[in-house]
Amino acid sequence: MKSLLAEAPGIKAYLDGTVADLLRSMDKAGIEKSVVCCIATKPEQFEPILRWCAAIRSQRLIPFPSVHPADPACADGVRRIRAEGFAGFKLHPFYQDFFADEDRMFPLYEEAVHQGLLLVMHTGYDIAFPRIRRADPEKLLGIAETFPDLKLVTTHLGAWQQWDEVRRHLLGRKIYMEMSFALEDLGPERACEMILGHPEDYLLFGTDSPWTDQAKALTLLENLQIPQKKLAQILAGNALHLLGLA
Repeated sequence: MKSLLAEAPGIKAYLDGTVADLLRSMDKAGIEKSVVCCIATKPEQFEPILRWCAAIRSQRLIPFPSVHPADPACADGVRRIRAEGFAGFKLHPFYQDFFADEDRMFPLYEEAVHQGLLLVMHTGYDIAFPRIRRADPEKLLGIAETFPDLKLVTTHLGAWQQWDEVRRHLLGRKIYMEMSFALEDLGPERACEMILGHPEDYLLFGTDSPWTDQAKALTLLENLQIPQKKLAQILAGNALHLLGLA
């Protein structure tokens, strides 16, 4: 946790990074289930992350392991993730040093489709890194068009701090967006406009805990002028469907 905080000194950690503290936060916010996304920052972290995910998996915590694109066996890793019964995995183009539309990523996307797994990818800029366009909306649109059956979940409402481009390239399309760490930056009017402009089945509530307070993130969303049916889909219905828990 300390090393992560050192990378972005302007960011506060609301939790201590433990499962127990996450569960306490969920109880306080009235959150029933959390998807816990891991990031393998080097290929050899695949196995220990997979073991840790298996150890913490419960009715309330749904862990997503991670593969590293530099691992020659990363497609095998995707198959292992499916075989171990996980619903998806996480990639992060900054921490894993890739561009979303690189040719070397395509076999990994194909395997994710073949295995029926969700792929959660950090999209947009990252607060801890220089502003390199690793996973911008135009790249994401190209991936969605090339792999129409890929269940890609873009983070931070399409692409963090690239929301004008999100509106041009992604908004209104059948592309999944979770909204962690976005509502604070966008403000209520702009956030509401984007959420209302996107298909209700393709929006997911997210908190990016421990980097935001879960209860505050929930309140920010609930205070927007969003119809109750769409809000219910965002908060639970869409995630339960994608995770096979509906």
